[in-house]
Amino acid sequence: MTQMTYFRRVVALLALSLATLVACGGNATSPPASKPAQAEPASSAAADPTADPRPKIVALGDSLTAGLGVAEAQAYPAVLQQKLDADGYAYEVVNMGVSGDTSAGGLRRLDWALEGDARVLIVALGANDGLRGLRPDEMKKNLERIIERAKEDDIIVILAGMEAPPNYGAEYTAAFRRVYQELAREQGVRLLPFLLDGVAGDAALNQSDGIHPNARGAEIIADGIWKVLQPVLDQLNAS
Repeated sequence: MTQMTYFRRVVALLALSLATLVACGGNATSPPASKPAQAEPASSAAADPTADPRPKIVALGDSLTAGLGVAEAQAYPAVLQQKLDADGYAYEVVNMGVSGDTSAGGLRRLDWALEGDARVLIVALGANDGLRGLRPDEMKKNLERIIERAKEDDIIVILAGMEAPPNYGAEYTAAFRRVYQELAREQGVRLLPFLLDGVAGDAALNQSDGIHPNARGAEIIADGIWKVLQPVLDQLNAS
């Protein structure tokens, strides 16, 4: 990591630590401010004749995934869908981002998120754990259970790393980062080291709160995920 990249990341994390929980979504189970929460379906997607028949790529995350502050079509899951369609990949990207969600919140709604023919799970959780100073070992347990549950159904997992704000100290920050590295190694899943790589700390790529990416920032996030996702899809299509 270059000195400039490190500086930009620290600036971004300082902004995260100074932001209120309301700015990042408030209550851990509250829906994004810009769109209502999805009601849990009364029946499975397989029983719904209007459901998209394509296999699913599920993006499980918080406000960064939900696209807080940008149009639904500008959130990174929607940008991923555009890439899939343009390159002829017959998958549906399902945005399961809930603003303010923690790793525990993501775990609680995992079964619902994986309903239907889910083939790939993008796990982008932990930012709110870090904002609240929650224990890294507890976050690891939650993420581990999410990964293991997905693997039970032969769903390929892509784990997107997060960074903790520096105000909790270097020891906490290092322990927080290790969670993602250890899970990727222990669970054998694909790791995107930092979801906001290339976006964090750049005012031109973020909204006025300095936390949530704008439309261009979401495109860069999608580009980063696509580099990991595309080989996975090629592997699935070849099997």
